[in-house]
Amino acid sequence: MIFETIVTTLYADGRVHIAPMGVREEDGFIIISPFRPSTSLDNLLREQSGVINYTDDVRVFAGCLTGRWQWPTLPVESIRGARLAGALAHTEVRLDRVEDDPVRPRLICKPSHHAHHSPFRGYNRAQAAVLEAAILASRLDMLTREKIDQELAYLKIAIDKTAGPRELEAWTWLMEKNEAHRQQATMGSAK
Repeated sequence: MIFETIVTTLYADGRVHIAPMGVREEDGFIIISPFRPSTSLDNLLREQSGVINYTDDVRVFAGCLTGRWQWPTLPVESIRGARLAGALAHTEVRLDRVEDDPVRPRLICKPSHHAHHSPFRGYNRAQAAVLEAAILASRLDMLTREKIDQELAYLKIAIDKTAGPRELEAWTWLMEKNEAHRQQATMGSAK
């Protein structure tokens, strides 16, 4: 099973890098498998550690995919790193070993500290719709225009019925990215 999370890592100069990433849990380890090239991959390999953030604020996912990288962070306990200030919970991990791959290496990480910060208050269909739209936004160059439009039309039903202010803001950012991509593709094909 893949869990959609936010992974925070550190650049060499100590700045925090924030990235949405699906992770797996296997036999007490957390598996992170970023595609190459990846800033998260570079940071995890250099620092040998990172933080898995569990958040229900879908603006962070949408924001990272639309150039909004500045989210408040706080220092963590067991590693040199930072967590999202708004995370419901986080897990600090240390790199145990790497299963290398030219496209998508598997970083097998051992949890070193876990903390809960705020209660999970339940699911909202609009949150799931924004996550799916964010995944689509990360694949605009891989999917057909028809597939994207079909998926977004279905996801918009949940947005219209159940979204709160955070979900609406995140959805707007993703639709702006989608429209910019559409216009760029149209301009490119007109040449």
